[in-house]
Amino acid sequence: MSGLATRLEWLDETSSTNTLARERAEAGERGPLWIAARRQTAGRGRRGRSWSGLDGNLFTTGLYTLSDDPQRAAQLSFVAALAVGDLCDAAGVPFELTRLKWPNDVLINGEKLAGILLESGKAPGGGLWLAVGIGINIAVAPENVERPATSLASLGADMNRERALDILSRAFDKYFALWFRDGFGPIRDRWLVRAFGLGDRCQARLNDETVTGIFADLGPDGSLRLDLARGERRFISAGEVFFPDS
Repeated sequence: MSGLATRLEWLDETSSTNTLARERAEAGERGPLWIAARRQTAGRGRRGRSWSGLDGNLFTTGLYTLSDDPQRAAQLSFVAALAVGDLCDAAGVPFELTRLKWPNDVLINGEKLAGILLESGKAPGGGLWLAVGIGINIAVAPENVERPATSLASLGADMNRERALDILSRAFDKYFALWFRDGFGPIRDRWLVRAFGLGDRCQARLNDETVTGIFADLGPDGSLRLDLARGERRFISAGEVFFPDS
């Protein structure tokens, strides 16, 4: 892990902080660096979805360089989720209301507050560059989206995006250091404390099938463990998860 201090960089506008982080990485930037924009014109979520660029919200990407393979680096999405959870705590949201939905959403009262998008590639100077994109509804929640959304402001939180980035980046580095030193186990344990839908029936929609079962646990690599009928277990590494009864 790099001993360099984490830098914060604010831009008035960019198309996508993840796209900019990728460009910086391919030009030789190794981080640790958080890029944030006051306005984002072409934000992206998972599976090519757009991410709303409403004024007052936080659009940011952390850029890090690792010696790990992409599969292990993907565990840092859980680190990012824990960092957003810490931000919610700092904003005064009751602990029990903030929940982390596999694989990369943060919910409050079951409504989406934040999304996380990880991208990676081969770093020019060796290793793997990792872009940790996070969008958080600080001031306002988008309307007419597939899942009800919320914002910190609507919950009465006194938080602006500059302070939010400072808290978020420090929390991420705290959990990143824990992951680097002790592996995924302690991150997994902390994530499960806030897990949304743990013990509930859900559907995992994969590329070629839909699997229904009970969300029972996380695997040691961060995969979702579904307990199916007749005692069968499935470990889901990628897919969309839905909780019909929530």
